[in-house]
Amino acid sequence: MVKNRKFLSTLWTMIEPVLEPDGIELVELEYFLSGGAWNLRLYIDAPNGVTLDDCAMVSRQIGALLDMEDPIDHHYNLEVSSPGINRVLRKLTDFERFSGRVARIKTTHKIGGRKNFVGILKGTQDATVIMEVDNNTIEISAENIEKAHLETPPEEILQQGLHKKAFSVGG
Repeated sequence: MVKNRKFLSTLWTMIEPVLEPDGIELVELEYFLSGGAWNLRLYIDAPNGVTLDDCAMVSRQIGALLDMEDPIDHHYNLEVSSPGINRVLRKLTDFERFSGRVARIKTTHKIGGRKNFVGILKGTQDATVIMEVDNNTIEISAENIEKAHLETPPEEILQQGLHKKAFSVGG
C-alpha cells in the first residue's frame, strides 16, 4: 500500500499543475485493479462545477501527458469524473469551502471515544477542522483525519436534482 501511495503522489505532482491554468482542481486520484484491468480515475472540480466537456478535455490533456511521461508501464484505463455530491474532502480549503454542509469524517485516533463523526462543517482554524456533531462543537486535527467526504442527505439530492451533475468520461 505504501508503494501505491508514493505512486499516486508522483502522479498527483505530475497532473495537478496541468489542470490549474484551466481552473480545474484535482480532487482525488485512484489507481485500482477491476475485472482484470488497471484503472486510473481522476476526480476533478471547478468553481462552477464540472461539465461533461470539462471531463473530456481533462481526459485528452492528461492522456497525452501520461503517454508522453509514461509513468505506468502497462495498459490501463483513464477515467475522469466529477467528485459527485458526496465529494472527498482532502485539503483544509475543502473544509472551509464547504462550511455549513454536512460531512462524514473518520479519524485515525479516537476523539471522545469515537472515530466516526457526521455533522455540520463550521470551517477551520489553523490546522484544525471544526464541526458541529449532535449539538456539540468538535475540533479535529487535520493530521488525525483518515477519510472525509460530504454527506448529502437523500432528500436534498431529490430536492435539488444534484444527481444530474455527476459525469464520467472513460479514456
